[in-house]
Amino acid sequence: MFTDTATQAVSTLIDNFGREISYLRLSITDRCNLRCRYCMPEEGVTFLDHSKILSYEEMETLVRVALRLGIKKVRITGGEPFARKGCMDFLERLKLQLGVPALHVTTNGVVLQQYLADLKRIGISGINLSLDTINRGRFENITRRDQLDSVLSSFYEALRLSIPLKVNSVIQADTTDDEIVELAKLITMHPVSLRFIELMPFSGKKSGADNTPAISVEERLRSLFPGMTEISSDVIETARIFHIPGAAGTVGIIEGHSRKFCSTCNKIRITSQGILKTCLYDRGVCDLRSLIREGADDEQVANVIVNRVSKRYEHGKLAEEKTLQTPVQETMSRIGG
Repeated sequence: MFTDTATQAVSTLIDNFGREISYLRLSITDRCNLRCRYCMPEEGVTFLDHSKILSYEEMETLVRVALRLGIKKVRITGGEPFARKGCMDFLERLKLQLGVPALHVTTNGVVLQQYLADLKRIGISGINLSLDTINRGRFENITRRDQLDSVLSSFYEALRLSIPLKVNSVIQADTTDDEIVELAKLITMHPVSLRFIELMPFSGKKSGADNTPAISVEERLRSLFPGMTEISSDVIETARIFHIPGAAGTVGIIEGHSRKFCSTCNKIRITSQGILKTCLYDRGVCDLRSLIREGADDEQVANVIVNRVSKRYEHGKLAEEKTLQTPVQETMSRIGG
């Protein structure tokens, strides 16, 4: 366990470029009940053996260490988090027993509705709902599943319960203007943050046509929503936030592929296999699962994390250049969305 001296020494996690790390994204599974075409190849993926996935007890150890290192925000991701049995109980332990200050979850919403009352009860800080279109045919084409009604039911129930809600929508080359405008109607009457995300190269494809849009997301949105203005903020955000005249909610742009927010990046990732990633685009910097299973205590795990964060790449393009020997073939479901 931590000694008092060790706790004081690493109570703030700062990388070698002076960026304070306060945000952990923790993937709890590589499994998902959708098969989104930009996340998985059409033939699907081979799921990891359960023995290679972190147990809930191991994940609680890592979160406990992260909190002592100064992490204030924890986001649970997948795959689809609720596809793993026991997810809700795990979230409750994180919030009520470990005392995570800001606990968030990213989900596709397919089975979310049944858990919303419990999420409200434990004081979930926010839900990110993945929703790329509200056109039924397009939804099925993108996700390879007919589950739009379930996702929308989860959306409206979260609103009814006043759970802070963000909608994440990936812009693809064939995303139409009509789809973007229809999605924007969700924020006309509701205080929701709708964030449009650049397509990133984590589909598991080995080859194939480029699906990157021809113009930037910002250019596209400005042409569709005249008068859209950027909102300045002192808070570190992955998204750039904009106001559309007459809207109750906001629009955001997440430039993950352009990597325009690297200079203020305050996050680290742990995959469901226990691989620590100090950048989305690196190959992983250490195997925390093996470390724990070999008997490392909290202080030893903390020291490894501190050491790896002190050797972080300055930005994502450099991380990709230095660590990827071949074109990206990982899936976002395995990395942690």
